[in-house]
Amino acid sequence: MKRHVPVHLLELLGNLFFGCYSYVKWYNVWSSAFDINFGVRQGSVLSPFLFALYLDDLSKLGSSFKGCSMILYADDILILSLSVSQLEHLLHACESELAWLDMAINFSKSCCIRVGPRCDKSCANISSKTGVRFRG
Repeated sequence: MKRHVPVHLLELLGNLFFGCYSYVKWYNVWSSAFDINFGVRQGSVLSPFLFALYLDDLSKLGSSFKGCSMILYADDILILSLSVSQLEHLLHACESELAWLDMAINFSKSCCIRVGPRCDKSCANISSKTGVRFRG
């Protein structure tokens, strides 16, 4: 609504996702039906656009930090920074924005790499807001 999408279009999109259910097929056996209460429809042509719209405020965070930027593709986020401290600040801002969206970063699938002339030097530990630490 803050993007001034007409109410009728919002209602149409709401109806598209309301009452969705699915099954799992394993070999020739089907599971019982289960409700899908969140997310976008996998394979839908609208899904990438709707997900990008959902994360639009997150993508703007990078430009609010000098020397930082962000690249979002599907459900992946690449955070670029000129310094480790700026990277950590931007990471914390991302965590806050994602928490507001009822999402979180999977730190077990996250990493940090250093690029440039000092790429072989060890990097300071980076900590999430919740205290999860990982090395670069």
